[in-house]
Amino acid sequence: MKDEIKLIIPSRSQNEGFARVAVGSFVARLDPTLEELNDIKTAVSEAVTNCIVHAYRDTIGLIYITVSAEGNTVTVKIRDRGCGISDVEKAKEPLFTTGGEERAGLGFAVMESFTDKLKVRSAVGKGTTVTMQKKISVKYDRKK
Repeated sequence: MKDEIKLIIPSRSQNEGFARVAVGSFVARLDPTLEELNDIKTAVSEAVTNCIVHAYRDTIGLIYITVSAEGNTVTVKIRDRGCGISDVEKAKEPLFTTGGEERAGLGFAVMESFTDKLKVRSAVGKGTTVTMQKKISVKYDRKK
């Protein structure tokens, strides 16, 4: 059986921490290792920060977060309706950024390194959807 939560939050910087804690609380119920939990929380932080910094550069928009668990796989989908990305492959290159000198350009690289699967879909003017999957250790039968 699939277990799922959905959140809609404004793209304000203080909500990055809220998203991280909310997703972490949902995932913690599945009894992941501390490393697995921290990996997911770090990936969520990066994805939400990308929405805040890049998708809604000079405005406040909505960030849509869906977290689901099925078996030992956690799926986190983070979507915005911001400016979109014209070249996703270029944006995924380490050190590439459109956020100015203060940005490291490592968001997608971090997401990819802390998850098992990363998918990015985007359309200019329509927004971006980042889908991340992470398998967690099976300690008991979660179907009960």
